[in-house]
Amino acid sequence: MEPDVLKGVLLAFLAYAVFAISDASVKLLEGTLNSYEIVFWGALMGFVILPLVRRPGERYRDVFSATDRRLWLMRAAAALAGSLGSVMAFTWLPMAEAFALLFLLPAFVTILSVVFLKERVGWRRWGAVVLGFAGVLVVLRPGFREINPGHVGALVGALASAVTIVMLRALGAREKRVSLYGAGLIGPLLGSLAMMVPDFAWPSAEQWVFLLGYGLLAAAGNALLMLASGLAPASLVAPPQYSQMVWALGFGHWVFHDTLDAPMILGVAIIIAAGAVTFLREKKRQPRGWRRNPLIHPQ
Repeated sequence: MEPDVLKGVLLAFLAYAVFAISDASVKLLEGTLNSYEIVFWGALMGFVILPLVRRPGERYRDVFSATDRRLWLMRAAAALAGSLGSVMAFTWLPMAEAFALLFLLPAFVTILSVVFLKERVGWRRWGAVVLGFAGVLVVLRPGFREINPGHVGALVGALASAVTIVMLRALGAREKRVSLYGAGLIGPLLGSLAMMVPDFAWPSAEQWVFLLGYGLLAAAGNALLMLASGLAPASLVAPPQYSQMVWALGFGHWVFHDTLDAPMILGVAIIIAAGAVTFLREKKRQPRGWRRNPLIHPQ
């Protein structure tokens, strides 16, 4: 592996570790602030890396501009749904369970790529999709355990993130990078602002610590991911996200005292295996749009 590519992969591992700590900060807010307010402050803090996102020649007001306004609005709506879904997942579920369901992302990307980008998918990738959904059934065990809003939020978060990735593939170089990134912040910012107003409560000092951990670390993770994507192809930058499961298990055990039973561990393993198969096939095929993309992470 070339030195720059190796550096890119290591930066990706660091980025996903930072994202995991950001997600743990969300869980530490469990029961103290509503999801809308958490998303609002997180999106607001996401603007701190705008100077790093902006390419030469792009203007800050391009955050609000787009070649295709309809797709820009769809990107903003998907970012809102994904942010709310992820926050709900981490505030309702054990971290490992939340990550497991969010890791269904590659399966959703495969399905949406076939439907909207007309990509050709072989039996191995379809098999990975089926395997991924089978893992979800093992984790959820419908009829044997209670399904709560966190489960719905995680699935919505995975689907919304997949919509975002497919849209980024489709848009390619047609949109300015600052515009694509801006839509991913404006949607959550304005949408959550409208929803949080009726029950708004100013955060306490302790809550601010966790909000800053959530928002600023998520922004830092995106910055690291952009650096990684500039050094290594997306097919090598994306798989390290599964290292988040190690962080989730660690935080879950030592910080949140989560309990995972055998079926849930099996389901998590199945979902991760399905995602790994998908990434291996993506790397081998390199389909249209699967190139270096500094905005591949759903945060």
